[in-house]
Amino acid sequence: MTMPVRRPRGGAVQDRPLGWARDPLTQFDQLLGEMSGLIESTVGGVAPAIAWTPLADVTESDDAFHVEIELPGVKSKDIDVEANGQELVVTGEIKEKERKGVLRRSTRRTGAFEYRLRLPGEVDTEKINAQMSDGVLAITVPKAEVAKPRHIEISETSESTESSG
Repeated sequence: MTMPVRRPRGGAVQDRPLGWARDPLTQFDQLLGEMSGLIESTVGGVAPAIAWTPLADVTESDDAFHVEIELPGVKSKDIDVEANGQELVVTGEIKEKERKGVLRRSTRRTGAFEYRLRLPGEVDTEKINAQMSDGVLAITVPKAEVAKPRHIEISETSESTESSG
């Protein structure tokens, strides 16, 4: 006995291949959240911390590297910035807010985060500057003196001094 096949009507949305309008990163985050909830309900207590990476921009000027990391709602006291050689590591945690009532939906990231960056040149770790403003952590990492580009002047010599020497 064969079962009837149900075919969708209309079709603007169905004409696209399956998954075309989906965001795989969002689905992956949802899957991780569901897995964490499953582990928490099974084992009890707090689920193991899975660090996520915040969004960031890295630019380079002649004398420094500039890193801007989006951390909305995070206080500067909850962020740790470390530099070791050419590696910059920003870690911290966004704490879950206490709410009254039932949370119906949440798409905000919470928990531990980590941003790692290996810079392509030598840097001066003693002069690194970090500032937090409007939910964006701006870090300036100055280049070391040896890594800075240097313009070399070319001097002219006369041919008579070269042949006599």
